[in-house]
This record gives sequence, structure tokens and C-alpha cells, in this order.
Amino acid sequence: MIHITELRLPVNHTPQDLETAILERLGISASELLDVEIFKRSYDARKKAALSFTYIVDVSVKDPIAVLKRHTEDARVTPTPDTGYHYVAQASHDTSSKRLRPVVVGFGPCGIFAALLLAQMGFKPLVLERGKAVRERTKDTWNLWRKNVLDPESNVQFGEGGAGTFSDGKLYSQIKDPKFYGRKVIREFVKAGAPEEIVYVAKPHIGTFRLVGVVEKMREEIIALGGEIRFGQKVVGLEIDHQQLRGLTLESGEHIAADHVVLALGHSARDTFKVLHEAGVYMEAKPFSVGFRIEHPQSMIDRARLGPHAGNKLIGAADYKLVHHANNGRSVYSFCMCPGGTVVAATSEPNRVVTNGMSQYSRNERNANAGIVVGITPADYPGDAMAGIEFQRTIESKAFELGGGTYEAPGQLVGDFLVGKASTAFGSVIPSYKPGVHLTDLASSLPDYAIQAMREALPAFERQIKGFSMHDAVLTGVETRTSSPLRITRGDDYQSLNIKGLYPAGEGAGYAGGILSAGVDGIKVAEAVALSYTAP
Repeated sequence: MIHITELRLPVNHTPQDLETAILERLGISASELLDVEIFKRSYDARKKAALSFTYIVDVSVKDPIAVLKRHTEDARVTPTPDTGYHYVAQASHDTSSKRLRPVVVGFGPCGIFAALLLAQMGFKPLVLERGKAVRERTKDTWNLWRKNVLDPESNVQFGEGGAGTFSDGKLYSQIKDPKFYGRKVIREFVKAGAPEEIVYVAKPHIGTFRLVGVVEKMREEIIALGGEIRFGQKVVGLEIDHQQLRGLTLESGEHIAADHVVLALGHSARDTFKVLHEAGVYMEAKPFSVGFRIEHPQSMIDRARLGPHAGNKLIGAADYKLVHHANNGRSVYSFCMCPGGTVVAATSEPNRVVTNGMSQYSRNERNANAGIVVGITPADYPGDAMAGIEFQRTIESKAFELGGGTYEAPGQLVGDFLVGKASTAFGSVIPSYKPGVHLTDLASSLPDYAIQAMREALPAFERQIKGFSMHDAVLTGVETRTSSPLRITRGDDYQSLNIKGLYPAGEGAGYAGGILSAGVDGIKVAEAVALSYTAP
């Protein structure tokens, strides 16, 4: 096939317009064009009045060699790259019957793809997930949102699908991906029931309700290929012999012999991090970010970002990405922006408040929300590798207290936050967070340097998005789980630097940030495990 880039079309174009643009670019007639596949579709919202779509397409033509020869000097017309996934190994009878089966700890995006790839290569993995299956977990999560009842083992953070299940289901990332692993992730989601458009739209998303069914289908495939998935199985100990992993101990007391274990824990498995730290597994503190969720009317964001194209169904609800470098040296930026979504309770520990954002596939809720967060480094929380967790806990406990001690979240209108005044009543923006928002003064919920940087950043963001610092916009605290506060260090072979057979992976280990990058890392680690099994 032939790969064509930089095809620009007006927003209100038709499918025929796209075909015409392809024919003109290639200099061929309609009879010579056999098939068209959209590789990617994106839009640039920087010039609202002249907003247009940009396409990358793959096409089949009657005489591709001749067409390519005529365009040898055109970098926008090339042979289609191979984006298919190629397995690095396949289990033989010897590797599957004489070796201990690989174990995957955690069944979020990273664990799902590690287990799926191992199963597809014939290695029949055993998956241990501390939480519940996704539908049971959803009920427990709603208990917190509706009844203020937290289950520490079944919530937004723990359970089948991981934290990404209760999010926008975003499937885009800025990672370098020369082997197109990201397309493998997306194609597996489509195979499991996700909308086909996620293969080519620039910022694909699935949404929470659809993710539930997709995750279940992927679980079924792993089981059909010989894998085993066990819920309610928390790892509380490691057996290590001369820096070689020999097995795992579960909270039930059961011992599982294992010498290839993928650690796909997620960023909130604090008790498991403690187990690893006490066992001597190398890890280090790493930067992360803390802040609040901000909510505006989605219609306002649409108008500010899309101008006359606001409401265009092909574009959908508008998003944004903002960053400001404050005078005190801190970076303030938008995080996990959820168009037409809701702010959700995301704590996994009693008597703490944590927020996150979520959207359904339709993205048709009244408010837009995003994290507005401030970057911090280990210098802000000196200590060992676990110090960042205590830093997070202190902030989350303060938020619980400011919210009234009932899992309601502390909140404040942006106008009041900017002048340091406690809010007493909501304005035109009604917050979406459940169990509810308790109005207060958020200044004491974060370190002074973070509050100072955010007060500087919000008016700066107003210059990019008109209305961003509107008085009635709502800040809800706190956002602390932006990424893992530590990294479980690994080598080029993806194994722990000091414990052979232990493969730290995904967001919890400090190697991913979001569904797509976590899935990609799961694939890479699964490949490393498979190559270890099949090595001479």
C-alpha cells in the first residue's frame, strides 16, 4: 500500500472530498484507486477560524510501483510502513511443561497486556489481582461515590482494569514508539469491542462504561489461551534466594513458586511497595505532581477552543493542554483533561480524599474537568524511596479533614482561591464530584509553593483560554496520584537491578503514565519474559 501524509481538508468535508484529495496528490484517476484506510486523523485548534482536519491514509492502487516511482521526491508519498505486531517468541512443549509458569501481579492496563501477550505466545500466565472482577468492583466504587463507604481492596485504584477503568479511557501518549506497539494495544482494544475509530483518531478514548466490557473480553481471551486469573489475591511476601526470585507469598498464606514475575502494581499499591522495599528490592524516589481538579462549563471550553466550530460532531467536545512556568521555579500544568466528564473520588485508603477525572465515550456531561497540578521532586520530600508516599498521605489526610471527614472533597471557587478567601456558595458551575464538595479555603491543603504557583498560573491560562480563571469555576482537592512517587529500578533486560526474575512494569513501577503507555510497557516486559524462557 501507499502511505500519504499531510492531507488537509476543511472541517465540514465529505468522504468524497477525501477521495478527491488522494487522487490529486497521487495524480491518478478514480478507477485506479482500489481502497483507502485512514491511518490517522487530527485537527489543529490554534487557528479557530481556519480549523481543518489533517489526514494520514494508506491506499491501494492498481500500479503502486509506478505511482511510487513518480513520487520519489515527495516525502509525503511513501510505501506503507509495517505496523503489524510480530511475536518475539513462542512457547514450546519444553518451555511450557518444564518451567514454572510466568506470574503477573496486577491486572490493570500493564498487567492485562503483559498477560495477554504471554498467553498469545503460549506461556499460559497466572495473574494475581488483589481487587475484584470489574463489574463487582464497579459496584464497590459506586458505594463510595453514593454512600460514602470505602472498600480499601475494591475501588478506583484496585481491581480488574486498574485505575484507567474509571477515567476517560484515553489511548494516546507522547512515548516514542518506533515498533508501533501502541497500535497493537489499540487493535486489541478494538478486537475486544472498542469503537473502530480509535485506530485512527488523534486522541482516541473509550470511556468508562465501554472499558468494562472490553476488559472482560480481554480476560476471556487470556483464559481461553490457557492463562489463569485469580482475584482477591494480594502479594505480601517474596522468596528470594541469592538475588533470584523463587516465589511469592499471598495474604491467604499460600505460597506460589515463581521465577518470572511481572510486577504491574499500579501507582497506589503502597502496601506492596513497602513489601518490596523491606525485601531489599532496589527502588528510588521520583518526581510527581500534586494539585486540584478544575471544572468549567464544557460549552465555554468548546467556544474558546473551537470558535465557530464548537458543537461539530466530528470534532466532539474540546480539550486543552496548558503549562505555565511560575516565578518560584515550579511548573504548573493541566493533567488528564476530561471533556464532558466528571470529577470522581479516587482514594484507596480510609480517611483520605483523592480526586481524579472520568468521562464516558459520549463526553456529553455539563462540565469539563482537568487536574491543575504542580511538579515536585524528591527534594521536596527528603527521605528514602518511600518518602513520596508519606508526602501524598499527608496531603490526602488534610483534604479529608478540610472536606468535613465524610469523603466529601474540599472545594473553592477560582475567584475566591485567587484572593485567598474561603468560598461559601457555588455560582454558575455546579461541581460533579460525588459524594459531594464541601466549600472551604484550599490554601492549607497543599504546600505554600504549590498554592503560590497555581495562583500565578490560573490568570496566565486565561490568556490562552478565555474564561479559564472565571470566578465561578470550581477547584476540588486534592489530586495526588498523578504518577507513582517511586521507581522500581530495572535494567535493559527489564528485570530488577538486584533481583533476577522480577520484572517491574507499568505506571506503578515508574515506567508509564496512562493506559496506552502502560499497555505498551506490558508488551515490552512480556517480550523480555518470553525471551528469557526461550533463551538457550
